[in-house]
Amino acid sequence: MIIDSHCHLDYEPLKSDLNNVLSRARKSGVNYFLTICTTDESFVKILEILKNNSNVYGTYGIHPHETKKYTKLSIDSILKNIKKDKKIIGIGETGLDFYYSYSEKKAQIDCFIKHIRACQTSSKTLIVHSRSADKETFEVLSSEMKNKNFKVLMHCFTGSKDFAHKLLDLGCYFSASGIITFKNSKDLKETFKSIPKDRILVETDSPYLSPEPLRGKPNEPSNIVYTLKCISEIKKETDLSMQNITTKNFFNLFNLKHP
Repeated sequence: MIIDSHCHLDYEPLKSDLNNVLSRARKSGVNYFLTICTTDESFVKILEILKNNSNVYGTYGIHPHETKKYTKLSIDSILKNIKKDKKIIGIGETGLDFYYSYSEKKAQIDCFIKHIRACQTSSKTLIVHSRSADKETFEVLSSEMKNKNFKVLMHCFTGSKDFAHKLLDLGCYFSASGIITFKNSKDLKETFKSIPKDRILVETDSPYLSPEPLRGKPNEPSNIVYTLKCISEIKKETDLSMQNITTKNFFNLFNLKHP
């Protein structure tokens, strides 16, 4: 059993072909999916997907790129949204992206903290996006952890080994995407080599970040097998063993009963 811990099933070209996308995934051994929210419009589509697919979980959150439009977002509104379906198991994706800076730093940090405090209130897991913002991401997470502990999944992790081990000290989990299969990802492979097996998940971030040998094509959950194989090789595990490890980690992280 494989779980795609981060995909965007509400995005095209996945949404309009969802039955076939999920069917191809099942044939590749992918049994569960976590489809990730980025805007309120995204959330409406996600609720529809959850209603029609028992093996799909969801989140509510505002992507850092979008935070300039959500300066009035409240912790209460986040908490209200996550109660709309029992399969909303996480909050995010939230975090900081200073690579593109589509939203100002202050707006991103303020929104990030609201998501964290909603996690602290609800005991949901936080899904974090961090790009070109290692220092600030760690500062926010570590500062907020001092107030009250919360669970964290670093999505599509591409940070340094040093950053990873600081985050490990906070209890974070790490999700590997198709990026780890790229030929120029030697440093990232070394970082994941150093991360304990019980803290690793796998994801596609589909329709983005297709793994080798599918780079340049739209990604979908069935392609997660390439990422899983790469992680298996890095951790010197069989594919089946790594499937079991990452699946167990997912259910532990999100406080779910293993079926």
